[in-house]
Amino acid sequence: MDELVSLPPGIPALRVTPMPADANFHGDIFGGWIMSQVDLAGSIPASRRARGRVATVAVNSFIFKQPVLIGDVVSFYAHITKAGKTSITVAVEVYAQRNPDEEITVKVTEASLTYVAVGADRKPRTLPAE
Repeated sequence: MDELVSLPPGIPALRVTPMPADANFHGDIFGGWIMSQVDLAGSIPASRRARGRVATVAVNSFIFKQPVLIGDVVSFYAHITKAGKTSITVAVEVYAQRNPDEEITVKVTEASLTYVAVGADRKPRTLPAE
């Protein structure tokens, strides 16, 4: 049985509905599709903090808790957990809302990614002061 939860407070970094092309023949969304959306969501607060371009340098952890299904409304909540000299670590939590008749919400994924601020030369650059 899915562990039912509520969406966290605040506005998600990203919200999307996966389509049939994003799924296998059983109707489960590909893990790679979810990973790419997590990377996009994580890059939003990272690029804001860096005030510019960032590159993903590490996926520190990635846990799939529940499947994502075609038609789910998937919300990606991202927040910075650490900022170094050039790098930014972001935690991303992913929730799926399904069953529109009697909506349920489940936490489907959680991840931690590290981004590095890069300049026009695509080399690491120091983060600006906050």
